Amino acid sequence: LTQEALTSHMIDVCEERGDAMALIDLPNVYIPPHEAYHANKKDRLGTTVDGAARQLSDRRIDSSYGATFYPWVQTRDSATGQNVWVPPTVAMMGTLASSERASEIWFAPAGFNRGGLSDGAAGIPVVGVSERLRSKDRDLLYEARINPIASFPSTGIVLFGQKTLQERPSALDRINV
Repeated sequence: LTQEALTSHMIDVCEERGDAMALIDLPNVYIPPHEAYHANKKDRLGTTVDGAARQLSDRRIDSSYGATFYPWVQTRDSATGQNVWVPPTVAMMGTLASSERASEIWFAPAGFNRGGLSDGAAGIPVVGVSERLRSKDRDLLYEARINPIASFPSTGIVLFGQKTLQERPSALDRINV
């Protein structure tokens, strides 16, 4: 779900409940084949790191009950054996669950220990990312409250952030809190 009205409603419902978190996807990060034909993967990239950060900033979301991630990830469909592109929240739901199962809930569901998507932290086999992020990109995303998913040649694909969508720094601007 990337429509602003729906993702805003998800966050509002989570705030009202006080016991849930909305994992939202950013619009136009990647355009899957069923939405529009593009001859190659490069043409499927709908926005840049800067564009995603700017779009989220323009929305002025300020909530510790929501989180978002960048970029899309590729997983292997166990039924067909084919690789499929999915929004990052698909993998993040499994990552949150496996982090809680592997350690205490106050530990961050990120980093090489609990956020290793290549190591199975997502509960599904994550085999690729739609865009390889440089250090500068990861920093820009994290400052914009977007949790980067990074691909490292020697260590694999890793969730590299744990920020909520809360604007001001506090104890509540982290997912594990």
